[in-house]
Amino acid sequence: MKNKIAITVLIISALFIWVACSKSTSMQVPPGTQQVSLYMTDGPGFFDHVYLDIDSVMVLVDTSTNTRSNDTTNWNNVGDDDEHRHPEGSFIWENLNVQPGIYDILSLSNGVDTLLASANIKAGTVRLIRINLGTKNSLVKDSVTYPLNLLPDSKNYVLIQLRGGEWDEYQPNSFQLWLDFDVARSVIQWNNQFYLRPVFHFFTVPTTGSISGTVLPQNAYPVISIYSGTDTAYALPNKKGEFKVRGLKSGSYSMFVNTSNGFKDTTINNINISGHNNVNVGVIQLHQ
Repeated sequence: MKNKIAITVLIISALFIWVACSKSTSMQVPPGTQQVSLYMTDGPGFFDHVYLDIDSVMVLVDTSTNTRSNDTTNWNNVGDDDEHRHPEGSFIWENLNVQPGIYDILSLSNGVDTLLASANIKAGTVRLIRINLGTKNSLVKDSVTYPLNLLPDSKNYVLIQLRGGEWDEYQPNSFQLWLDFDVARSVIQWNNQFYLRPVFHFFTVPTTGSISGTVLPQNAYPVISIYSGTDTAYALPNKKGEFKVRGLKSGSYSMFVNTSNGFKDTTINNINISGHNNVNVGVIQLHQ
């Protein structure tokens, strides 16, 4: 199951910027380098806040002429190397110089992004993204703050494997990618404690579609599920009842609105996504 509410990192020449919904400007990329941009966004969860402590972000660049020749590489072993040695001559680790800090993940829902890091890196194919986590992860539920510890024996980083071709080249040698932090799958409650097992999905806005709309009234506490086959995304409307789910592949989707307080559930079928289109389902008025 995938949670498609989005995350992004924008890379602009040796600067790192801490802004929401930033857009890059046209600029010359020095020979032998490329710009990469990561945006961060969020999939919904039933908490007031989820705070993720991000210490650094690195990428592994394959500079060989044919990255397919390295497809059999044990990428988990390469990503597990804290010394960041280069097991193959064509592999280079690049630090994206992310501004370390605490990210309020749930503030990035319903189509909101934040710029995480920026840098110029060596030209080549990005095969790994490594997100190193700090120890100040926490969440707030019903106005109570809880520590969000990593699962025992788990790594203090997240490794995202890529094949190449996933990025959006929005101008020559300048690339961007969206990372969606899946809150529903990343937070585990056990023995009255909360644990963090970070799950990220990636997508590009120009090549995927979205579904948006408004669900009223707010006191129905609607939870939206959008599904097609085994692919499922979730949304929690904001205080105005508005929602947006991004990163959807082309296909036919159904939307199920699960309600509370005696309101009736609602299903909408045959929502067709094609390419980069947004389907607005309008205002859905729930009834008791």
